[in-house]
Amino acid sequence: MRTSKIVDKWGNPINVELDEPQTESSAKLAQLHNHYGDHPSGGLTPAKAASILRSAERGQLIAQCELAEDIEEKDAHVQSELGKRRLAMQSVPWNIVPPPNASAAEQRDAEMIEELLRNATWLDEAIFDAGDGILKGFSNQELIWDFYDNTHVIEACEYRDPSWFQVNPDNRNEITLRDGSHQGEALRPFGWLAHQHKSKSGYLSRHGLIRVLVWPFLFKNYSVRDLAEFLEIYGLPLRLGKYPAGANEKEKMTLLRAVMSIGHNAGGIIPKGMELEFEKAADGASDPFIAMINWCEKSQSKAILGGTLTSQADGKTSTNALGNVHNEVRTEIRDADLKQLQNTLTRDIVYPLYALNGKTYQNPRRCPRFEFDTTEPEDIAKLADPLSKFVEMGMRIPTQWLHEKTKIPIATKDEAVLSLNSSFTNAKPAVNTTQLKGFAALRRESIEPFADQVAIEQALDSLSAGEFDQQMIAILKPIFDAAEHNPESLKAQLSQVWPQMDDAEFTQRLAQVLFVGELWGQINADS
Repeated sequence: MRTSKIVDKWGNPINVELDEPQTESSAKLAQLHNHYGDHPSGGLTPAKAASILRSAERGQLIAQCELAEDIEEKDAHVQSELGKRRLAMQSVPWNIVPPPNASAAEQRDAEMIEELLRNATWLDEAIFDAGDGILKGFSNQELIWDFYDNTHVIEACEYRDPSWFQVNPDNRNEITLRDGSHQGEALRPFGWLAHQHKSKSGYLSRHGLIRVLVWPFLFKNYSVRDLAEFLEIYGLPLRLGKYPAGANEKEKMTLLRAVMSIGHNAGGIIPKGMELEFEKAADGASDPFIAMINWCEKSQSKAILGGTLTSQADGKTSTNALGNVHNEVRTEIRDADLKQLQNTLTRDIVYPLYALNGKTYQNPRRCPRFEFDTTEPEDIAKLADPLSKFVEMGMRIPTQWLHEKTKIPIATKDEAVLSLNSSFTNAKPAVNTTQLKGFAALRRESIEPFADQVAIEQALDSLSAGEFDQQMIAILKPIFDAAEHNPESLKAQLSQVWPQMDDAEFTQRLAQVLFVGELWGQINADS
């Protein structure tokens, strides 16, 4: 049998057996494969439910786990809400993160483990099955190992029924296999993905949501049963049979059968001398039963998702703002679920792969970590403007942080990267006078003040000559002369200088600019 000598996180040596799964190699555990559930939800009463929960506290988990299975199968609302939490865990990306200040060799080991898990076809299903611990408090999956290319790999991850396990009486937070002994058989190292999910504080048998959901499920079933009975008799008239004095037992039973069947068959016979009367139809309303059912389902939604508006809306108190708040709570619950699960995956999946295959393995303290990426990408448009201002102020912002915020991956050395075209960034819009002249020729009958082609061409030619500086100097010449002769009294002289400024040429030039701008806009609009 192939074994590996590994040390645990306390430095104690552990023997790892990878040839066969534990539940298939031990004769004492063979009986587990023949176990079938008892479905304790049948005839469930408050007293029976309390008894099941008390037995679980004493380490006997079978009835509590089977009751949880029944609730998830029989109650569509519970199944839907739990499904949202379990499926949400599958949609989040993940990475294998090297230890802090990792060497190049440690980084290569982390990349090796990530490559193995990226190629694993069982991982998504394992994450989903681990979510079963939300309801039951724990979820155990057995690892199936293989060895090829000098590498230990996990070929499969088999979900094991919760009824196969018990709580060790000497350690109420330890799960063991039911082998008929008092303590049970301990789970084999490197052989299990054993996830304990804390939905509430307490020891292991009280972690699961089953202990909260059993009561709304029970009361909801009572209301559904009563509603079904109400609907069966609602609207039917009360049938009253009258038998004469001295009727014997046979005659009474004959009348009773007629009373019971005449409502469904719309006809029947009774002996002469007997009477059959129809009283007022059964009256009542279904509202109390529906109200109780709704209360139970809202309680279930609150326990599972932390709110009701992501699954139910009453059309009165439900608003978009409240729905967004409830969805944020749901996201927080998902992130908390993933934090618990990533610790289990690091301990039971990443560490065994690192210990068996890692080139740098010395002890568990430098083990890579399995991490879910729960950060949301920032709004790039909102982030770009303040960042540019911070950079102008002298802040030194690392590019790695920005890549994480925006979820934009960092390019490798050999990858092509986006860049701004220098000819595009430096280009300035140029006036194509030939194009403008041709377009103006088509529009000259509708454009003022340039009513003929000659005037249009002169306007375009003057714009391309670049004579603005000289024109502005000619206009401002009176101000320059006054400033040169007596700068102290310039302010007082402006009222006298202003009438001497000839802006006729400048006004003409502005008209030409506006004209060309109109032509340029029409050309671009039509292109």
